[in-house]
Amino acid sequence: MKITDIEVYLTCLGRNYLFIKVLTDTPGLWGIGEGTLNGSEPIVASTIQHITPLLIGQDPQRIEDIWHLVYRQGYWRGGPIFMAALAAIDLALWDIKGKIANLPVYQLLGGRARDGVMCYSHAGGRDEQECEDNARKLIEQGFRAVRCQVGPYGGAGVIGELPPLHPEAPPTSLYEPTPYLLQVPKLFAHLRSKLGMEVELLHDVHEQLDPIQAARLAKEVEPYRLFYLEDPLMPEHRESWPLVRAASTTPLAIGEIFTSRWDCLPVFMNRWIDYIRIKPLHVGGLTEARKIMVLAEPFNVRSAFHGAADIGPVAQAASVALQITIPNFGIQEWTRFPEPVYDVIEGIPEMRQGFLYPTERPGLGIEIDTAKLQKYPYKRAFMPIVRRADGTMHVY
Repeated sequence: MKITDIEVYLTCLGRNYLFIKVLTDTPGLWGIGEGTLNGSEPIVASTIQHITPLLIGQDPQRIEDIWHLVYRQGYWRGGPIFMAALAAIDLALWDIKGKIANLPVYQLLGGRARDGVMCYSHAGGRDEQECEDNARKLIEQGFRAVRCQVGPYGGAGVIGELPPLHPEAPPTSLYEPTPYLLQVPKLFAHLRSKLGMEVELLHDVHEQLDPIQAARLAKEVEPYRLFYLEDPLMPEHRESWPLVRAASTTPLAIGEIFTSRWDCLPVFMNRWIDYIRIKPLHVGGLTEARKIMVLAEPFNVRSAFHGAADIGPVAQAASVALQITIPNFGIQEWTRFPEPVYDVIEGIPEMRQGFLYPTERPGLGIEIDTAKLQKYPYKRAFMPIVRRADGTMHVY
């Protein structure tokens, strides 16, 4: 059996996604993968197209060998663009492997370690009351865990907005940390007084604080028993994690922009975090994500795979397939996909009462009607731009 070609599909199904199809010389056998990288999908697509000649003629069943071929062939390795491209290929190869075995991928990874994957979704609002109302709606749907934010990313820290300089560019948000730091403890004091202490509540800082500010926030939300505080620091501030860890017993999570096991190892070995926020999509696929979670286990770090709306259904299927098998599972982020996704794609993991269940179809179980993708052309997009009130660029 040999790979004959790789087809690349850029599409906007309510938001932008990148899918691929790895074709083989066996009639009717191909694998579906995903390389979505918010704002950078065309660059990932070009990377996949560039390395395709290296894969034609390879045996698609040799997943580990192909992973290392793609990872090492260019000498310059890693980074989000390259690892998303590698992930797309890796996921498609696992999809082929499952189809050959006539088994869902999770069975090839060792089978179920649990019946379903507990997930959380997002409750936002313009103020504390609206956030509470939206959290109650999710709880009524069966969610046991809810991520809570007020306002846009940055909350009360977003104090203004500048119009874009180009029609295709995003607006610029103006951010200051003090209003945000004052708002978040008040939000969770309100939520705990109204929702009680048993429901699991999460919060995402989006890396907008410096180390001292992050330590202060972790300490001030400690009485409200967060499930975890996500991304209180930028990954570049790795040496400051001990400061945040020492300030509070609030569980900490990071990793959605990590791209390899080498990013993860220091925070595991130093026991700086409790949850790792990677996902197969951006660390080189299931092959690498599985190894990362093996490394995490002896340090008592659990999975909390990133799963916001910029993660497409193929990547989410891979996340669920892995997390239903690992012993150190924690939680999975989940948001409903835009409606056009359901017009084009079948086999998406089912969410019931706050738990995700993988498909029992062979492979990743995802089928894409590629002919329908023509109705949904890709639309260039960018990540938000954030500046401080004085005009200085701020990290998003």
